[in-house]
Amino acid sequence: MRDAQSTGPALKPWQTILGTLSAALAGALLAWAGSDNSASALGDIPLFALCVAGAFAIQWLAYIPAQLLKSERFFDLTGAATYILALGTALLLAAEWDLRRVVLFALVTIWAVRLGGFLFVRIQQSGGDGRFDRIKLSAPWFLMAWTLQGLWVSLTAACALAAITSMHSEAPDISLGLGVILWAAGFLIEVAADRQKAHFNARPENTGAFIRTGLWAWSRHPNYFGEILLWFGIAVAAAPALGGFQLICLISPLYVSLQLTRISGINMLTARGLKKWGDEPAYREYLAETPALIPAAPKHRTAPS
Repeated sequence: MRDAQSTGPALKPWQTILGTLSAALAGALLAWAGSDNSASALGDIPLFALCVAGAFAIQWLAYIPAQLLKSERFFDLTGAATYILALGTALLLAAEWDLRRVVLFALVTIWAVRLGGFLFVRIQQSGGDGRFDRIKLSAPWFLMAWTLQGLWVSLTAACALAAITSMHSEAPDISLGLGVILWAAGFLIEVAADRQKAHFNARPENTGAFIRTGLWAWSRHPNYFGEILLWFGIAVAAAPALGGFQLICLISPLYVSLQLTRISGINMLTARGLKKWGDEPAYREYLAETPALIPAAPKHRTAPS
């Protein structure tokens, strides 16, 4: 969902096939690790593995009409729905219900509904997502994008999913409260940043301009900062219920951080910004004085025109 798809050089078919298989393999390894101490469903199938497999299956099923229509309009909405379906299934079939499991499901669901709805409305208003202009024209490349979304959902939700499906139960403690606080802070930052940018872009006088007001004066990517912070909150809240190989699921917020700061998000958007505004002194000043991610008090700079 938040993960930005590649807009670099076109990939060759064998590269996209390799990417798809690699993502599926990574999902399988995650399913194996997260299934340690997992409750079972449908006989002896670990519930964690079942939910991860379901997350990938939903993407592959959604890919079929998306490919036939050459459309990415339901990509983010499908991703959001997958979080809810995967964690909802996990909670429904969990060994038992406790406050930690219910809270984790609620936090992820609230986030998914808000962000999925926001991205869906935005793409409907804009008429499409430029990240997919070339990707959707290549069936293997488009399939890789949908498969990567299955991996993105599985990895980001791994901590919550492992805690919900775990046979181990922990009573509410300080980690649950701290996790909720971190999640709430990240969620509010992400919502505020998205709304500020949407309002900025909606004003005719800002057409073709970049935002550097509000939270965007404190960070060039405050929405990503909020996203990362809330997933760390989920990990903190889930951690006491994890054990054995399930602890591998704690890479979830680290994966989100790596993906958004090093692999695609910030790097891709910075390159796009330089291409669009690189010759403007105000943009160069903004890049030099504003942190890429972690907010800091804005330095004095020329007021935006």
